[in-house]
Amino acid sequence: MKSTSLTICFLFLISHAFSQGFPDSHTDGKYYTVNGAKLWTVSFGTGDPLFFIAGGPGGSHYGLRSFDSLSTTNTLVYYDALGRGKSDTAKDVRDYSLERDIEDLEGLRKAMGYAKISILGHSYGGLVAQGYAIKYPQNVSHLILANTFHSFVMWQENDDNSNREIRVNYPEVWEALMKIREQGAISSDKEHQEIYGKVPYGFLYAYNPENFRNRGRKPYPNSFNSKVYYQMVGKDGDFIVGSDIGNFDFRQQLKSLSMPILIIAGRYDRVAVPWMQVKYKTYCPQAQFEMFERSGHNPQVEEPAKEFAIIRKFMGNK
Repeated sequence: MKSTSLTICFLFLISHAFSQGFPDSHTDGKYYTVNGAKLWTVSFGTGDPLFFIAGGPGGSHYGLRSFDSLSTTNTLVYYDALGRGKSDTAKDVRDYSLERDIEDLEGLRKAMGYAKISILGHSYGGLVAQGYAIKYPQNVSHLILANTFHSFVMWQENDDNSNREIRVNYPEVWEALMKIREQGAISSDKEHQEIYGKVPYGFLYAYNPENFRNRGRKPYPNSFNSKVYYQMVGKDGDFIVGSDIGNFDFRQQLKSLSMPILIIAGRYDRVAVPWMQVKYKTYCPQAQFEMFERSGHNPQVEEPAKEFAIIRKFMGNK
């Protein structure tokens, strides 16, 4: 996920969380110690466990609470990864890595006592989900990859397409950005982030921006950690991906996965772009592929009834 609206984007998603009748992410959870760190989890529902992995990198689980209604058919397990939300933060930013996130998911599975788990990874969370399924296939019952990326090549296209859209449609923002970049500013600089944040979240991420109006839900602690983000995408990661995100590539390994796989894409997604999304049909031909025609990066917000029906049916497949 781009850093265009680092914190704002999660506030928009939070506004669509189904809070009434469901546990409160702030208070109704539990800590598990995993690999020396306390990770905050919120779990409820009935049926087989379905773990949710948030995007970013740097996002908390709070923005995924729009999936709550799936608790009628599955036990939902939301958690904040290291450095995000209510979980511990690392003393050294170098501890934030894709590999650490994969191993923490495995540690959490063990700590919670589950033999096998289903996983839904959204956006960056799909990287963790893919990496986990490739490394620990015996522990995965079902794999859902929602609006995610199969390789560093696709993430770089996220950068390139987002910047192209901003340059064409928000020339005043682009001009300000180019001015400070000519003076040496890079993505991780505060001023750079502030200028990027002037582009509305819905412009790059939505089919209908009205679906992402902030309704004033109470803020969630550390809902987006930019230190995690720039450690993992690279210091100038909004233009040139580096670090972990500049190196991951699952394209050749996806065909080896034998568990049921569902891939979700949005026609109006300008970050996990459709022309790259459809390549999953080649890299992972055994998967069920669903394109949501009236969604951007978050079909769980824009077409929830359709998406949840598909997920429930998929989760019934053995």
